[in-house]
Amino acid sequence: MMLQVQDINVHYGAIHALKGVTVDVQEGEIVTLIGANGAGKSTTLRALSGMLKPSAGKVCFLDQDITGKPAHRIVQSGISHCPEGRRVFPLCSVRDNLELGAYVRKDKQGIKEDLERIYELFPRLKERLKQQAGTLSGGEQQMLAIGRALMSRPKLLMLDEPSLGIAPILVQEIFRTIKQINETQRMTILLVEQNANLALKIANRAYVLETGKVVLSGSAQQLAEDPRIKAAYLGH
Repeated sequence: MMLQVQDINVHYGAIHALKGVTVDVQEGEIVTLIGANGAGKSTTLRALSGMLKPSAGKVCFLDQDITGKPAHRIVQSGISHCPEGRRVFPLCSVRDNLELGAYVRKDKQGIKEDLERIYELFPRLKERLKQQAGTLSGGEQQMLAIGRALMSRPKLLMLDEPSLGIAPILVQEIFRTIKQINETQRMTILLVEQNANLALKIANRAYVLETGKVVLSGSAQQLAEDPRIKAAYLGH
């Protein structure tokens, strides 16, 4: 098992945001977390990437206990987190943003090769290398955020709401690219996404979160056909 999340709890002050969340991810999978706003999806990713410290529970990655480790150590261990809202450095160029993604690395040749790979995945970024990231469209900033996350050469890529605030035509393109990254680079992906239709189409397995708890899990296909999921999340 690549990632094992066992019974983690997270508090924001007096608010009990995650209540015993257990999730696992196997190498090569796309696993998605779906649920309504405030269900705890983004909080789960933050707890895994070291941005939040769980108050209880355990996180194991590649058989190493990484619970509560600082974020830069977790990046070094092979987890990269592409945050909700993209969080690009708006005054820096596209190229600088990408290079900042490789801040834990020292292999200049490898970084150069990975930049070329990002340009192949996202040709628009290559066209805008010297442009300030803040001047890009929402979809282009999302491409940049994913590219930046890939520059640390992660074993596990965590994506938080990649479709948020993006034109529908670009959403389709970004999801095709996520699937392509999974298939061609054998990249394991943990995806948080409010658009359950899209998420379940590309994922192998899924977990449904409600008010900080996992209430359902199974193959993406099973959940896409579940009447409760159809009614709550798929607009049927």
